[in-house]
Amino acid sequence: MSPVKVGVVGCGTISSIYFQIGPEFKVLDIVACADLFVDKAREQAKKFGIPKACTVDELMADPEIQIVINLTIPAAHAEVGMAALAAGKSVYNEKPLSVTREDGKRMVDLARKNNVRIGGAPDTFLGGGIQTCRKLIDDGVVGAPIAATAFMMGHGHESWHPDPDFYYQPGGGPMFDMGPYYLTALTNLIGPVSRVSGSTRVTFPERKITSEPKKGETITVNVPTHVAGILDFQNGAIGTIITSFDVWAHACPRIEIYGSEGSMSVPDPNSFGGPVKIRKPGDDV
Repeated sequence: MSPVKVGVVGCGTISSIYFQIGPEFKVLDIVACADLFVDKAREQAKKFGIPKACTVDELMADPEIQIVINLTIPAAHAEVGMAALAAGKSVYNEKPLSVTREDGKRMVDLARKNNVRIGGAPDTFLGGGIQTCRKLIDDGVVGAPIAATAFMMGHGHESWHPDPDFYYQPGGGPMFDMGPYYLTALTNLIGPVSRVSGSTRVTFPERKITSEPKKGETITVNVPTHVAGILDFQNGAIGTIITSFDVWAHACPRIEIYGSEGSMSVPDPNSFGGPVKIRKPGDDV
């Protein structure tokens, strides 16, 4: 089978790992990259040996490209994804799939209409740790799921990311940025969610960047930075999730599943593995 021709849109910080890891998948051939700022595309193409650097429109018009990997900022995910689907190309969006539910549905509908595929990050739930947890739950090791907790709490990106502003604009924030890892893991382990409720706040309306090259610049925060939610699963389990860019430190677990016969500690879905721990009445494993 010949490798599938792939084009990458968005040549920011996250693109480097895609260009680095891409050649390890023999079914993929990254043949082009594009960015709103073409110089960034040329820089990454030179660094990673990508044959073609071009504008986004040129990449979309290239008949050779079958899949578009969309690594733009979250606010542009739907627009770029829709352009790829309209061009008859399959698309893989970085998280989140889109900023609004309506745009996500439009993308799914267009993919069906044009008979192409649509996918999105994260794929970490396919890692060995969470898949082990899934099998243990399916095998009834902890009984029927009663409840779950998930926590992702830190103090944001301005201390380390080279260009952190977009994390605090629409499409950013802790739930859109990191929540997909934890929500995807929970729905894979427990099943669909029928109802969601929650509360949010903005603790620091302005953030000062302490990382280079924008050290000293101020970010105006335009999205919630502490999000607490309740998930009512279709099978009756109740989930609690907190994602935050306002917390300096905590000792909460990443994910735990509480079943009728025991409890399970799940590896951090922001990675591909880690220990699985089960505690049952009178028994530690």
